[in-house]
Amino acid sequence: MVVQQHRSGGGARAVCALAVVGVMAATAGCSAGGGGDRAVADEQGGTDSLGAVRRAAAVLAGTVSGTGTAAVAGTAPDSGTGTVAGTAEVRTSMETAAGGTRVTIRGRGTYDFRTRTGRLVVVLPKDAAGEDEHRPITELLAPGALYMKNRGAGVPADKWVRVDTTALEDGNLVTGGVTDPMAAAELLCGARQVTYEGKTELAGVVVRHYRGTADIGLAAREAAPGSRGVLAAAAKGFSKVTVPFDAYLDEQGRLRKVRHRFSFANEGPAVEVVSTTLLFGFGVPVSVRLPDGPDIYTGQIRQR
Repeated sequence: MVVQQHRSGGGARAVCALAVVGVMAATAGCSAGGGGDRAVADEQGGTDSLGAVRRAAAVLAGTVSGTGTAAVAGTAPDSGTGTVAGTAEVRTSMETAAGGTRVTIRGRGTYDFRTRTGRLVVVLPKDAAGEDEHRPITELLAPGALYMKNRGAGVPADKWVRVDTTALEDGNLVTGGVTDPMAAAELLCGARQVTYEGKTELAGVVVRHYRGTADIGLAAREAAPGSRGVLAAAAKGFSKVTVPFDAYLDEQGRLRKVRHRFSFANEGPAVEVVSTTLLFGFGVPVSVRLPDGPDIYTGQIRQR
């Protein structure tokens, strides 16, 4: 098959098809202001839930301090209060239903929130009969672009497929089987009607759980310049521009986990895609070298 844009009505099909398949600005644009929304205050002395959630992307990028002491660059991974997030290890999952069978695409790797670049290995599910194994796809994430190796039949083993994510009508929030971690965080710039659900524990870390909905169009306007293109594309392409989410922030205001529920209109009933991003190991070294022109495949990708 050929890498192509998809319409909102065919979003779920595009996800299944692909599954089987700039440097960030100096300041993060996501404002902590409420835009008229009424926030629910948490128990921590006046920090409102809406502001905390909307500020999460800027905390990750290290452009603002978290809720602890002043952030300090260059600290060791997860070294404690005041650590700039900057980079992190990432685990992702994307669940949807295909032909009545629920399938899950999983990814793992590292990501640099300051340059908005990352490297992930994406593991595709077996076919519906459980017989066809798919080799993992290596994905390089960069501002406005997605590079994939082992993308599909007919692509030479040493070549990459490049996709312009600003041309995808979901902004690559679901198309690649992985939601770009920075886009996942900056979707929270469009948070509305946020409620604080209380404290819980995530992988041994105490986190605060927030629940709400995000407006993709608002997120596109409020996000940093490097993220606006993909979010603006998504705002035009989805049938529903409001996305329910659950976000988990640690004591420093860093996003540790976020789950978005995207809904697509199809010929039949609406199809839901649940995308989950886990962040840990903050401060981990991240090195991403994007492919040169001769290494990028420009031909068609055949159906397997």
